[in-house]
Amino acid sequence: MISDLAAFTLEKVVKYRRTIILNNLEIAFPEKTLAERKQICHKFYYLLTDNFIETIKLFTLPRRRIRHHFQVDLSILEELKKEGKSFNVLLGHFFNWEFANLAFSEKFDCENLLLVYMPIKNQAINRVFQNLRSRFGSKLISAHTYGHDFQPYRRKHFAQLLVSDQNPGGPEYANWVPFFGKNAPFVNGPEKSARFYNTAIVFCNIFPERRGYYKAELTLLTKNARELQSGELIVEFVKFLEASIRKNPANYLWSHRRYKHEFKEEIHGKLLLKK
Repeated sequence: MISDLAAFTLEKVVKYRRTIILNNLEIAFPEKTLAERKQICHKFYYLLTDNFIETIKLFTLPRRRIRHHFQVDLSILEELKKEGKSFNVLLGHFFNWEFANLAFSEKFDCENLLLVYMPIKNQAINRVFQNLRSRFGSKLISAHTYGHDFQPYRRKHFAQLLVSDQNPGGPEYANWVPFFGKNAPFVNGPEKSARFYNTAIVFCNIFPERRGYYKAELTLLTKNARELQSGELIVEFVKFLEASIRKNPANYLWSHRRYKHEFKEEIHGKLLLKK
């Protein structure tokens, strides 16, 4: 009931980022009618507020309830662990990504389960989320100080979770790839790290099976990132991201300004993939 009220308020009263959301949906789904895009937008608000309410609940939700509400087959990760292979799990801002972090750290036994996160500017709120994200043993690595924070784990077996669709701080240093047909910048850190340590790469899609119940599906891209061509990892990730969104159009953080930067070849170099 609280989430329903919050969703109604955001959509109908505050109209929170409604213009941005509908503009993103128009770029992503030009083949859909305005009425269809508005319906996706409507569902998005309810998933967004569910995400917010659930995240608050995650501070105290017992382990057994987390197992009950979030299902994932970890056999791919278990096999990589047996082989002594470090790996990166890449996902986008699918609802509920905070639930996913706790579910993975609760279910998967790994001494060095690393969560690469983007710090929140407000220090008090940032500390609150640090406490939540490390609740079941995940070790946090700030994207802003990755090189320093990662040093203790560089010679150990590790598993990294990375939400890899973040907007880069400097788009001139980003990987530019068509995302739903329009050029968009993506951070290059996940690929640089994977190639340097030659990790395995696993893609993760999260989606609600019904309200409050989630499922994650894992897809192995490669066991050796260095076997990929430069730029290939991010291209494949963006393809995976787009395909996952097309299956569940409302289940993505459309309120992000993914297209706030315009691609300019003289500044940004060349595209990793043509439209």
